[in-house]
Amino acid sequence: MPVRRWSPEDLGRPTDGTWADVAFGLGEMYEREGDLKQAADWYRRAAESGRPAAALRLGAVLGRRADAGADDPVSTEDLLAEATRWLSGAQNATTPDAIELITDTLNRQLRQAARRGLEPTPAG
Repeated sequence: MPVRRWSPEDLGRPTDGTWADVAFGLGEMYEREGDLKQAADWYRRAAESGRPAAALRLGAVLGRRADAGADDPVSTEDLLAEATRWLSGAQNATTPDAIELITDTLNRQLRQAARRGLEPTPAG
């Protein structure tokens, strides 16, 4: 059987798994490399395509980006809000790992709200 040559256009196309599996694998790869923005993008695609574990990984990565003070125009509040939406809607949100992720995200939101409450208000 002849082997089809790989080309850059093939990136992201499923081979043995589904599209969601490929997207999830790319999310894992970028997360291992420390590129949390790319990891979140791929996990989001996998979650939107129905990969159950992707919603949990996406929530975790978004929380880590919020902790790191993401170096893009997305605010910490927006990252945490999206993380909460994905975590609370995850199919396996009742597992101990999922509950821990949801709790961590809620704690991040509480810390963020407390920091906002400590910021001085402008006079005038």
